[in-house]
Amino acid sequence: MSEDRFKLAAETIRSAQALVITSGAGMGVDSGLPDFRGDQGFWNAYPMYQRLGINFISAANPANFEGDPAFGWGFYGHRTNLYRSTVPHAGFHLLRRWADDFDLDAFVVTSNVDGQFQKAGFCDDQILEVHGSIHHLQCLKPCSLAIWDNNEEIPVDFDTMRAGHIPRCPRCGGTARPNILMFGDYSWISSRSHGQEMRFDLFLDQHRDQRLVVIEMGAGTSIPTIRYMSERLGSHKQSTVVRINPREPHIGPPHISIATSAVEGLSGIDKFLAD
Repeated sequence: MSEDRFKLAAETIRSAQALVITSGAGMGVDSGLPDFRGDQGFWNAYPMYQRLGINFISAANPANFEGDPAFGWGFYGHRTNLYRSTVPHAGFHLLRRWADDFDLDAFVVTSNVDGQFQKAGFCDDQILEVHGSIHHLQCLKPCSLAIWDNNEEIPVDFDTMRAGHIPRCPRCGGTARPNILMFGDYSWISSRSHGQEMRFDLFLDQHRDQRLVVIEMGAGTSIPTIRYMSERLGSHKQSTVVRINPREPHIGPPHISIATSAVEGLSGIDKFLAD
């Protein structure tokens, strides 16, 4: 059954005129990144938070930077270091090659904040990071609408999840925070992501009457932002969604459901594209 779907997805890519790549947390699993699926998944990655009775929603909360910046930066400092050291898996490079080989104008839409698509060589001006990026900072207050590169070195004590360095706003000297949309967020500056969204809207407008293939990977139903995006794009007349997801692959025809990990699904499709 998977072979038939790999072949069908390959045929869809061959006949496409434009490509949208959508991805959720599951995209990074093959690179060794945790996807925080449920409280237990989060605690498997961060057992010290289980001892403290803190789940992902509580850890990824701007209130931590207000009350205890070293603790707030413990989580995000560790994630910054993790994402900097992670090597994007082979699936990223397959997607880039397909865009080149089949002359497809491509755009990436991701809920991930890890910067892995940029690291894999995708152009920054063809990526929409709907929840922001850990590689950019802003003032916690905020004292201005400035967003700047995260060039901070942030050592973290993994036993206590406390940071040994707290990034500061260069304008007011107050605490800086990642330019990421957190749970219960009240101070996220969305202008960077909004600019990316405007470029994506222009991309869609340019390809409005063309055959569009949407390849979605690792986007679950617990935070369904990316799934909704893929399905909205797939509702257009000449669009086909290829949904690759090992646990939640369901999508109705004429779209294509592949119940595998990102690397397995993309590699399976690539075998038929290489023929």
